[in-house]
Amino acid sequence: MPSTDGQGDTDGQGAWVPRETAPAKLSGLFPDDQLIRRYVDLLVSTGVARGLLGPREVDKVWSRHVLNCAVIVPALGPDVRVCDVGSGAGLPGIVLAIARPDLQVCLVEPLQRRSAFLTEAVDQLGLLNVEVVRARAEALHGVRRFDVVTSRAVAPLERLLPWCWPLVTPGGVVLAIKGSSAGAEVARSSALLRQLRVSATVEQWGFGVATPATSVVRIQSVE
Repeated sequence: MPSTDGQGDTDGQGAWVPRETAPAKLSGLFPDDQLIRRYVDLLVSTGVARGLLGPREVDKVWSRHVLNCAVIVPALGPDVRVCDVGSGAGLPGIVLAIARPDLQVCLVEPLQRRSAFLTEAVDQLGLLNVEVVRARAEALHGVRRFDVVTSRAVAPLERLLPWCWPLVTPGGVVLAIKGSSAGAEVARSSALLRQLRVSATVEQWGFGVATPATSVVRIQSVE
């Protein structure tokens, strides 16, 4: 069983993996330090056991995963409705919900083992501002709309946008967390962007907090 002392965990073969320590000043990002720590404990224990997080990710769970998501919080307005498409282990959806209790967050995840983990995590953490929907994003087209649709490492923009853009309310945005190839993805998607009548801007969030800073592609209507 993984430890919960913040020092390390074992992988699937019993090898010891040192766990990255939490940042010193979590209060600047999260109103409840203990709540985000409890989520991280779930990620590196149940999440690893169920294959939602690789064992070797344990030693960078804060920098590569939690902080990578948390630094985009300023991109979200107050009291907005957020849909996290392909939520997986809750990144960024659960992180955003913990950082911003004013948000209403819908975690959309089609795979049973992932949606089961999300449901258990939401229940164990007592997140009243989060709902879990086991479905593909397309199943919500014409049914639900949100102010912000987020995603992280789900699919290239050419596939992602047809899933996400129909979920955006007029005046809303898609915020897609991407890696260093974000600009190249935008360039490859130029025809689709024109077809959808949207613009795509690559933003960098979290300088001095996340290393490297988090790349986000912001999609919004040009009309």
